[in-house]
Amino acid sequence: MIAETICSAVSAAGLGLAAVTAYRRRFLAATRIAAYALVPVGLVLTGVVAWVSGMVFKPSVWAGFALLGVAWLLFMITRTVERRRGTRDPEAGAAKATGGGRNREAVAPTASAPSLGAGSRPAPTARQAPTAPADDFSDIEAILKKHGI
Repeated sequence: MIAETICSAVSAAGLGLAAVTAYRRRFLAATRIAAYALVPVGLVLTGVVAWVSGMVFKPSVWAGFALLGVAWLLFMITRTVERRRGTRDPEAGAAKATGGGRNREAVAPTASAPSLGAGSRPAPTARQAPTAPADDFSDIEAILKKHGI
């Protein structure tokens, strides 16, 4: 009863706002506001509000949500344990240890590894001497000479 009254009041306020917006000659916005304002009344008339309010105030519904939460928590715990072990089920782990079953590493052991190499420049070898600090200032000297400094 209270939920229906609140929805009716929200719809009435929305329609009033739509009327003020239409008075200001913003008809497109007024039509959109009126459409939104009619949604709560439509939900009341279809019975959705009564169904939702009846569901929210029942302890058995909250117990059901609690059980769903516990079930979800148990699924997440088992998934975490499986990931730490590295297997999906005990039979697959036993088959892998004995050499039977599918051998996933034999196909492409680094197929999913990111390919971050050293880049396009080769690594410095023992023959290459590191550049002297004087070479680092050559660019700066060229810029200063260009500007006459």
